[in-house]
Amino acid sequence: MDSLITAAGRALAAGDPLGALKRVALRNDAPALALRGIAMAQLGDLARARMLLKSAVRAFSPKETMARARCIVAEAEIALAARDLHPVKALNAALDVLEAHGDRVNVAHARYIQIRRLLLIGRVDEAEESLTDVDPALLPPASKAGHELIVAGIAMRRLRAKQAREALTRAQRAAQQARIPALAAEVDSAFRTLNAPAARLIAAGKERLLVLDDVEDLLASDALVVDACRYRVGGISLATRPVLFTLARTLAQHWPHDVSRAQLVARAFGLKLDDESHRARLRVEIGRLRGVLRKLAEVNATREGFALAPRQAKKVVVLAQPVEDKNAAVLALLADGESWSSSALALALGTSQRTVQRALDSLAESGKVQSFGRARTLRWMTPPMPGFTTTLLLPAPLPMD
Repeated sequence: MDSLITAAGRALAAGDPLGALKRVALRNDAPALALRGIAMAQLGDLARARMLLKSAVRAFSPKETMARARCIVAEAEIALAARDLHPVKALNAALDVLEAHGDRVNVAHARYIQIRRLLLIGRVDEAEESLTDVDPALLPPASKAGHELIVAGIAMRRLRAKQAREALTRAQRAAQQARIPALAAEVDSAFRTLNAPAARLIAAGKERLLVLDDVEDLLASDALVVDACRYRVGGISLATRPVLFTLARTLAQHWPHDVSRAQLVARAFGLKLDDESHRARLRVEIGRLRGVLRKLAEVNATREGFALAPRQAKKVVVLAQPVEDKNAAVLALLADGESWSSSALALALGTSQRTVQRALDSLAESGKVQSFGRARTLRWMTPPMPGFTTTLLLPAPLPMD
């Protein structure tokens, strides 16, 4: 390999894409195309980067399996950055080639790409299990920082703030050793996310913002928590029973006072208490709620309506998202500042593309999101909300249809 290629590779490893381009910008041989592609990715031109890497794969000879595999890994990382969440079919084959040649660093990098994709589409259990296959002890500082960022990401989605903070501290030390500004900036961004408000606490008619550490402490306390971020009451999930959850939340927000029947009908059914059929429907749903919550709380009838009475907990609180919107799940993903296709959003949320498209159209009408491109290149994005987290408490959404 010639000296310019070597120098360009060192520049990219140090996070200096412009320095790399100065050395290979006018060259079209396979190694130069690969380095140019990685440089363009670091500069943010993802479409150009993917095109260059595809050209590099074609330019390398069939015998240059290691080089082709590394290009495929780089292309997979760019696809992830572009929020193309469909698995790169060639990545597993490339991973096998790298393992066969003992390329420990790029094997770990490929696995991290797979794990980050799993995190983005909400498959946290699989991501955590896959991470056990990678031993960061023998990796260079940059790879160790990437490993710890993933550990922190998993911990945050598990609502383990202390564990996430420890992982980010280790990532910060590794990034400092690597001396790559972009990596250090990524760690700093993760710290800002961890320290930003993640939820609202609603109790006794008052509200306040909570960071993730506060959320972790609250869920471990003796309070009965009605979690409007993940649609749970205590340890019971009501994600598939929106009417029951709405009733539980309404009762919790007014605890220790009761809630009138008219208000409960309006909140749960979107109706006025006009006739006996509405009262009957409310009685049926309250009966179902009593059955679901029988070990945690009673739902007592009062003269005006109903009141929640916890059996063992000393208080009842509601945990809600910092800013609530009927399309909050879509907004939570878009708030990372990246551009998403509707198909990627549907994949991440586990819902239909048509449902996501309706949500996007509604958000666009209100000016909360914007689109660019056309047809297959159409992408959606929104600026991050200053001072708030994005996907830390991303719920399994209530039905959007």
